[in-house]
Amino acid sequence: MSKIDQYIQAATRDNTRQSYQAAVRHFEIEWGGFLPATADSIANYLVEYAETLAINTLRQRLAALAQWHISQGFPDPTKSPVVRKVFRGIQALHPAKEKQAKPLQLDQLEQVDRWLASAIESARNEGRRSAELRYVRDRALLLLGFWRGFRGDELTRLQVEDVTVSPGEGMICYLSQTKSDRRYQGTSFKTPALSRLCPVDAFIDWVHTAQLTSGPVFRAIDRWGHLSEISLHEDSLIPIFRSALHAAGIEAANLYSGHSLRRGFATWATANGWDLKTLMEYVGWKNIQSAMRYVDVADQFSQQRIEHSLGKSAPIHQLSKP
Repeated sequence: MSKIDQYIQAATRDNTRQSYQAAVRHFEIEWGGFLPATADSIANYLVEYAETLAINTLRQRLAALAQWHISQGFPDPTKSPVVRKVFRGIQALHPAKEKQAKPLQLDQLEQVDRWLASAIESARNEGRRSAELRYVRDRALLLLGFWRGFRGDELTRLQVEDVTVSPGEGMICYLSQTKSDRRYQGTSFKTPALSRLCPVDAFIDWVHTAQLTSGPVFRAIDRWGHLSEISLHEDSLIPIFRSALHAAGIEAANLYSGHSLRRGFATWATANGWDLKTLMEYVGWKNIQSAMRYVDVADQFSQQRIEHSLGKSAPIHQLSKP
């Protein structure tokens, strides 16, 4: 690979590169399309999957096919009028309701933390090294993911040497790359030490128990208690979270995902008086639309607000009198 190719590859995020490659394979292998493609074949491809794939998935497939053609020096067929009209038609006939992860509430976080603390103590007393490591790791994942509002990929990219801990005060997590950091400037996230459910104590316990001095913070653990040299894959976080929630007795654990921690913190912060600007700065959102997707207000039907206003206003039948 040439230096130019290395820098071009580095400019594209791993997740994006992998999803684009999968999209091109789907077009060629599963659907049987040919590259370079014509506008008509792209349109027919969209029609084939209009009722089975989500709008955002189809949009991502178009972006991948566009990128392939441009990188190979061919005209981009996805920008043709027929493709654009077909895509708008699919949006009109198959409007998508965005699926969102169920937010993890604070009392649920406490319930899971109590279960994990008990499981850690039992594993240590019984000398079950592998179980101890998993429980300590999972506790650090949950508490840091919640209180810092981290995405799953940010948790898996965290490096031991990029975390600075001040016991009793807090810790600073440096990430060289985040989803919103388009210029690769790196971002430092401050995490406070808390009197309970403390992410700093959980992190210290994990690093000490696993004897980590460098490399990925969160790693896979085999049945014998051996730690992997590489970080957990982002996709492995969902079964880890759901397993802990299920074991702790949280109902409908399968409705939660890695985003549940981020949404849970945003919902908790909003309910406790954080204004949107403060929340955006803390979590790292760059625009209001991104932030609002994660916030579940406590009074989601505005019942309390309306009832409060009704108490101050005159009855409706009085307002109708001349």
